[in-house]
Amino acid sequence: MPDIADFACVDTDRPERCGLPEVIYCPGKTAAQIVEIMRTLQHAGQNVLATRAAPEQAAAVLEAFPAAAYHEHARALTLDAGPLPEQTGRVAVVCAGTSDIPVAEEAALTAERTGARVVRVYDVGVAGLHRLMKHLDVLRRANAVVVVAGMEGALPSVVGGLIDRPVIAVPTSIGYGAGLNGIAALLAMLNSCVPGVTVCNIDNGFGAGVAAARINRRARDPDSGGTAPGGAA
Repeated sequence: MPDIADFACVDTDRPERCGLPEVIYCPGKTAAQIVEIMRTLQHAGQNVLATRAAPEQAAAVLEAFPAAAYHEHARALTLDAGPLPEQTGRVAVVCAGTSDIPVAEEAALTAERTGARVVRVYDVGVAGLHRLMKHLDVLRRANAVVVVAGMEGALPSVVGGLIDRPVIAVPTSIGYGAGLNGIAALLAMLNSCVPGVTVCNIDNGFGAGVAAARINRRARDPDSGGTAPGGAA
């Protein structure tokens, strides 16, 4: 096995500073490197999340760690060294189309592992607005709403105009040529006229999931001053 000092300096102090362990971004890493980083985190007693894992990387990890799990739709690997935080409150993860589900699932899995109870609302894009309207009660009861969309990226603005909860928008790289691999959706979200919409980077479901879970946790924490009437199950 490779010497981890040759390619990584794992931040095992991150849970104390930031509330969650270091997360492994798999693209650009070899399977052997991912295995050694996971081993280091496991030995530190920390639960492991590895994002954007390709099937061949996942196969190598599962061979090295039979207790690990590959979440195919989220393209993520997990390996738990201890119990996860109890899932409380409510985060809604919404996506415009079925093609956006991988990014939405990355957000949902991340939020769940960070202590949020997650409700999924998928394939409710603006091309069929009636599909979204059926779920307004669910969205209005969430402490935070992650909205994932590609193409023209209109869904976060629509959702933000219908609810009074923080909206975290995630543009995806889904779309035809003029979508420019998500840049069109990103610019549309950044230019939204709806207040309270915060925008993550293209395809960054992980970042959105962390942000939503932190909002949810503060809403559930009585010391934070948040009442969050929608936070109850």
